[in-house]
Amino acid sequence: MRRDRRRKKKVCAFCVDKIDRVDYKETGRLRRYLTERAKILPRRITGNCARHQRQLTVAIKRARQLALLPYTTD
Repeated sequence: MRRDRRRKKKVCAFCVDKIDRVDYKETGRLRRYLTERAKILPRRITGNCARHQRQLTVAIKRARQLALLPYTTD
């Protein structure tokens, strides 16, 4: 018989840190939201709010264009 477990609600790390805009130059912070294959993690896994997830995606794509983050790994 399955138990009905309630999952703890994930909170947006950017909202907790009171960050208004996600900056593409903060590569250390952006790397946490990439898989080992350099794919962007979805919102349901990271727990980000919709607003910050959209900003995060744009920031990662900008950082990739400037060669601050990789597109893929070998």
